[in-house]
Amino acid sequence: MTIDPLNLPVPDAVRPRRALLSVFDKKGLIPFAEGLQGHGIELVSSGGTARHLRSAGLEVIDVAEVTKAPAMLGGRVKTLHPAIHAGILARQNAEDDRKDLDLHGIQPFELVVVNLYPFNEAIKRPDINDAIAAENIDIGGPAMVRAAAKNFAYVAVVTSPDDYEDILTSLSDADGHLPHALRRQLARRAFTRTAAYDHAIAAYFGNDQENPLPTHMSVHLPRKATLRYGENPHQNAAFYGSLEDRITKLHGKALSYNNLIDLDAALALIHEFTDDDPTVAILKHTNPCGVSTADTLLQAWQQAFATDTQSPFGGIVVMNKPCSIDIAEAVGRIFTELVIAPSFEADALALLQEKKNRRIIAFESAPGDEFQLRQILGGLLCQTIDSPADEDPFTPVTNRKPTARELLDLRFAWRVAKHVKSNAIVYAKDQQTLGIGAGQMSRIDSSEIALAKGAKSGLSFDGCVVASDAFYPFPDGLLAAADGGAVAAVQPGGSVRDKEVIAAADSRGMAMVFTGRRHFRH
Repeated sequence: MTIDPLNLPVPDAVRPRRALLSVFDKKGLIPFAEGLQGHGIELVSSGGTARHLRSAGLEVIDVAEVTKAPAMLGGRVKTLHPAIHAGILARQNAEDDRKDLDLHGIQPFELVVVNLYPFNEAIKRPDINDAIAAENIDIGGPAMVRAAAKNFAYVAVVTSPDDYEDILTSLSDADGHLPHALRRQLARRAFTRTAAYDHAIAAYFGNDQENPLPTHMSVHLPRKATLRYGENPHQNAAFYGSLEDRITKLHGKALSYNNLIDLDAALALIHEFTDDDPTVAILKHTNPCGVSTADTLLQAWQQAFATDTQSPFGGIVVMNKPCSIDIAEAVGRIFTELVIAPSFEADALALLQEKKNRRIIAFESAPGDEFQLRQILGGLLCQTIDSPADEDPFTPVTNRKPTARELLDLRFAWRVAKHVKSNAIVYAKDQQTLGIGAGQMSRIDSSEIALAKGAKSGLSFDGCVVASDAFYPFPDGLLAAADGGAVAAVQPGGSVRDKEVIAAADSRGMAMVFTGRRHFRH
């Protein structure tokens, strides 16, 4: 027994005799209600829920019989009545509460089953407006859920069909009773549900046409997976949210914290090439170490791998077309943590599955996130999603304009550079990366690393292009690229020394374009 504030003994186990059911999502409702009646529990319901139950031959008492009042305002008012809420909130061990129930002829509920109008789904409609949104705001449902959760000492509240099995199992195992621990757990789920529901409504009405960022930020996501550990083995970690609408794990161990970060980076990069010819990217620690677009995936893989033949071991491979047997055979020759594709042909999947520890992921279309969040200093930074690099304008600024081939390579290199840790330098030719320099304090250092990696792989930089994720603050970075073999460059521009940098490009006969937009990745 526990003790409530009125010093009343609260039962460890409650025997439900009366259940109130009012649900929008009717999945699994009939067998659940049949199970309740099998334990002698009286069913009270209204509207569509009552009709649904009666259609299966179940005996149901209508809410209107309990309240002695009809549904009003087109159904907006049905359960908002003392006969319902007093029955939910009554502390059945409190003498004064029992007297009130007896005085007004109210019977208590020990089980409340409610799920809410799908507000989140409604506001995704293309024709959404305030009137439609308002009609999809549930009032009676959250009121009943909160009342039942508040009174969890005497009432079990069920807010999802996923909880039905727990209720029926407990009733069967405990001779028709529901234990205190289960009721408390269900109350926590209920308050989490109503908090998320209110958050979604507040977020909808909090939209500011002049500022796309919400006026208040709160995050309500379910914990979907407890991970083995975080970035390091001594750190605890979990995943919150939903992966099911983005990816499907086809093979391998559970995704780790670092796997998920790498997976996010890989998908962000490959989505830049969704509609392109076959493209393969190889990543390590969220940075691409090789990317190529070619006539076939196999050729793209070979060219991406040639950029850096050391780093791909233990890395991530992602492609924009279905994985076929030929590329599966090529990728399968080295150990990769993740192999990611829109889909996998049966023989390719079977081959890749031969490695027990290799994780194989199929992904859906481009993500629809509006914002990116990052926790710092006890608060949150929030920003809108970076726009696709392919949408950036290319404005020639040098005497020599880029040729059609150079322009194609510049577009390719610019999209890759967006996904390289800043300071980012990417050399490319024929839609193949030749060298990638990432995350250095100096842009010249990044350039030198990119050139050194390509040279180690035996690649020629003659006639290549170079992309820089931010402007060149001095001509020396651009001249270093020219010395390495670059004949064209793409950068945002915007430096106080732009004229000097352009003059340096002209002195070497280079073509250069400004985008007017940078893509830092910190």
